[in-house]
Amino acid sequence: MIDVPKVQQALADAAMETWARCLPAQLEQALSADRHGDLGRWELLLQMLPSCATRDIDLAADCIRIGREDEIGDEIRKDILGVLRALQPWRKGPYEVFGIHIDTEWRSDWKWRRLENHIQPLKGRKVLDVGCGSGYHAWRMAGAGAALVVGIDPSLLFLAQFNAIRHFMAAPPNVHFLPLGIESVPENLAAFDTVFSMGILYHRRSPMDHLFDLKGCLRPGGELVLETLVVEGDENSVLVPRGRYAKMRNVWFIPSTLALENWLRRCGFANVRTVDVTATNTEEQRRTDWMAFESLADFLDPKDPRLTVEGYPAPVRAVVVASA
Repeated sequence: MIDVPKVQQALADAAMETWARCLPAQLEQALSADRHGDLGRWELLLQMLPSCATRDIDLAADCIRIGREDEIGDEIRKDILGVLRALQPWRKGPYEVFGIHIDTEWRSDWKWRRLENHIQPLKGRKVLDVGCGSGYHAWRMAGAGAALVVGIDPSLLFLAQFNAIRHFMAAPPNVHFLPLGIESVPENLAAFDTVFSMGILYHRRSPMDHLFDLKGCLRPGGELVLETLVVEGDENSVLVPRGRYAKMRNVWFIPSTLALENWLRRCGFANVRTVDVTATNTEEQRRTDWMAFESLADFLDPKDPRLTVEGYPAPVRAVVVASA
């Protein structure tokens, strides 16, 4: 599922030889047969994808487009559809593959639009996407001109979805998915020009350690793009849910934007600024034919959508940008 020598070469070319050397052992453990019972099934599904790669791709479009509908016949499209359907649920997108529209749970393009004009231009930059999901934003980073994008996410289903999209690119850009967490990135690597961490911070038991880890990935002067849940309040306001938040088990700390900015400064970041604060609505995150499980509408109080089902403030997300 991963061309390890090719990824090693990409890392070495980007002055990350330390990571390139330890990568094979990391991936061997991450892809071990007992890691996930469905891994073998997903690998078989990927092998079933027809060989019909295209050079007609658009990674800068809100709906990432791979190929045109008229490039393939109906039978081949039916085969592709069957495999893509079997890789559900699709959380981040949207995508269009030879006319097949993958209507993902999240309109991830909305998040991209909210941040793209507030960050350093990505052209020619080395980028790390922490918690990259199926790779939607990693492809958008390449579409914006990034020279190298490394996406990391422990989910093997997301790896399979990423590979399904990449499969149809005749000349894929320098974008790589590694099924790893940030703890696998060598300490103080100091190599990336831009690091994205979107939708991750509130899942970390130690948010300050996560911020230090992100800083260690950046070269001096590099840029962090952080997106996370926030609450209203002053610089000392932090929500620590007693149990679940919006039915999520693993939510630990939700700060105010002022508290989050303070955390970043305490961790040594400079030029810290909040560039967007937006309440999540049921048009941006919703159940679809490609993600048939519960979604945002099920996580909110049916009598008062300003609250979660547990009585906490409904999800609001902020984008904060800072320099290492």
